[in-house]
Amino acid sequence: MMYEIVNDFPNEIIYENEVPCISIYIPTHRYAPDNKQDTILYKNSLKEIEESLKQKYQKIDIKTIMAPLYKLQEDNIFWNNTYDGLAILANSKKCVIYRLQRSVQTLVVVANSFHIKPLIRAFQSADHYQLLGLDRSKFTLYEGNRYGFSEIKLGPDVPRTIEEVLGEEYSQPYLNHGSYGGNAATGGSAMFHGHGSKKEEIEIDIDKFFRYVDKFVLENYSKVYNLPLILVSLGDYHSIFKKISRNPYLVEKGVKESYDSIETDQLKEKVWKEIEPYYIQKTNNLIEEFNRQKSATQGSDILVEVVKAAFENRVKTILVEDEKIISGKINRLTGDLVFGDLNNPENGDVIDDLAKLVLKLGGEVVVLPKARMPSQSGIAAIYRS
Repeated sequence: MMYEIVNDFPNEIIYENEVPCISIYIPTHRYAPDNKQDTILYKNSLKEIEESLKQKYQKIDIKTIMAPLYKLQEDNIFWNNTYDGLAILANSKKCVIYRLQRSVQTLVVVANSFHIKPLIRAFQSADHYQLLGLDRSKFTLYEGNRYGFSEIKLGPDVPRTIEEVLGEEYSQPYLNHGSYGGNAATGGSAMFHGHGSKKEEIEIDIDKFFRYVDKFVLENYSKVYNLPLILVSLGDYHSIFKKISRNPYLVEKGVKESYDSIETDQLKEKVWKEIEPYYIQKTNNLIEEFNRQKSATQGSDILVEVVKAAFENRVKTILVEDEKIISGKINRLTGDLVFGDLNNPENGDVIDDLAKLVLKLGGEVVVLPKARMPSQSGIAAIYRS
């Protein structure tokens, strides 16, 4: 059995019935020399797993279960290309690895189900957005959250440049393109200068190209994922695109800078300033909805009630507390709630089991810090109408 680096969540491994379920979370570092400590922390995590497995498994079985985890330890290329956090989910037949763009607390759990709250928080849609980097000749699409963003890989047949979009209709430019009245790298106005009709042809080309980009992103991404769209472009292009755009998900302000020249960390901070109000508003709306529905008996923060409702596929959305752990398990066949010691591999975190059940049945799970939770129990469920 080998390990696989994945980007999808939820991954099918969390729904499989293979045991034991091993969950590893460690903070990692992008650069040397800080990243040297990552393998040490990982090695210590493996020792914890071995000790836990000894409670139930024979030495030869432990060696088989741990094989991909041992192999990862020796993968120097992997450890030299980490991000800010690492999540590993492994059972007796599969091992998946997430390189996260956010730090996580060190945690090792061996149980009959996976610990997934840190992954839910990293991938939850509440703070997700899409980012459109645009200039006069090409565009790039990204997806991200508060911790960073990565490029969306478009298919090889998708036109991405003005030449590819317009084909024979493209007017070959001979005008110089520069920035006058400001610095292009810091958001100054991008101006065209040239001679008469040729200038007009180029402006028409840009208009056609921007209309194509707007329609492509709207139809293939915004309508599908319903995420806020941040435009990153020079001031003049920003104005042109905003005038022609029909995308209701396009955020009003955006970032008026060249997406090719701005540093990634700087862009991440600027984008999050634009998205944070949307995130806060969305979570506030969920909290308000929970309070309303709870009053109308269409929501609950009582664990036993919520587990029963989730098993019956009646939970639309559940808010869960980030670091809250309730030791035990949910019987997959009956939905019964059983409490127990977390050190026993037969048990895990009931909140994790509950989150997996809601996700599997098409519900939404949102992880919030304790200070923002509308309940003291660690959960707050909104039922389906």
